[in-house]
Amino acid sequence: MTHAILCIGSVLWDVIGRTNIEMHIGSDQPGRISRLPGGVAMNIAMTFSRFGLKPALITAIGHDHEGDELMFRAREMGMVTEYVYRSPDLPTDSYMAIEGPAGLVAALADAHSLEAAGDAILTPLEDGTLGSADTPYTGIIALDGNLTVDLLTEIADRPSFARADLRVAPASPGKARRLRPLMGHAGATLYVNLEEAGLLTDSTPETAAMGAHALLDAGATRVVVTDGGNLCAEGHMDRGVITAPCPSIRVRRITGAGDTFMAAHIAAERDGQSPENALITAQKIAAKYVSGEDV
Repeated sequence: MTHAILCIGSVLWDVIGRTNIEMHIGSDQPGRISRLPGGVAMNIAMTFSRFGLKPALITAIGHDHEGDELMFRAREMGMVTEYVYRSPDLPTDSYMAIEGPAGLVAALADAHSLEAAGDAILTPLEDGTLGSADTPYTGIIALDGNLTVDLLTEIADRPSFARADLRVAPASPGKARRLRPLMGHAGATLYVNLEEAGLLTDSTPETAAMGAHALLDAGATRVVVTDGGNLCAEGHMDRGVITAPCPSIRVRRITGAGDTFMAAHIAAERDGQSPENALITAQKIAAKYVSGEDV
């Protein structure tokens, strides 16, 4: 059995606190707290589902009440969950963030179960279920940087991933450097923000276009660099760098914005849009998400 899109990485519960009052260290303010499915892989899969696609999740989810509920919610949204690795010894992961009027104040990502599961989550891509070393998977893989450095390094060299259309996100600036082994993968597209582009290239680019050029110069085949409400850029080693503006909007939420952008860009390309139009489409959809509108 094959699927057109696999989402590999963190699937967990997001606990997000939002307030319209300025926050600083030690602040105790009124606001709203929500709990919803999250994680890079899940955020990307949810956006795919909104576009009528049926992504398959490749992840680790605990055999606990939180995990059962998360699996149910994923199936309810039309995702394929039969390849999820579920260990009775590992709890379901979680993410906690506080957002103020200026954006993210602080966050903690507890993805220890995903890291502990290691390459066990990749079994369907090795045992012939979805692919193997002899018959590599050839569809789109959305891969997030919450995996360990060792596993990401292995993926870069595994024959089972050699022919995949690999779309890679770093999960957070703190994990950006984990993606360096994947920069040399011929089929990889890296989705990073401006800060992450700088971390990956040991530079300080001032614009998304500069970040894209720096990544290409460092050996990447294809990259997409975002910069908040400013121009984003797509760079390809053979086509050069193009940019697209971001619509002006009022920011109402931040968590998941980059994942929404990435999924929207992939979906636009699957629909046959040109590189320029796909970039514009992704910017518009991500802006709608950040403004609080339904995507």
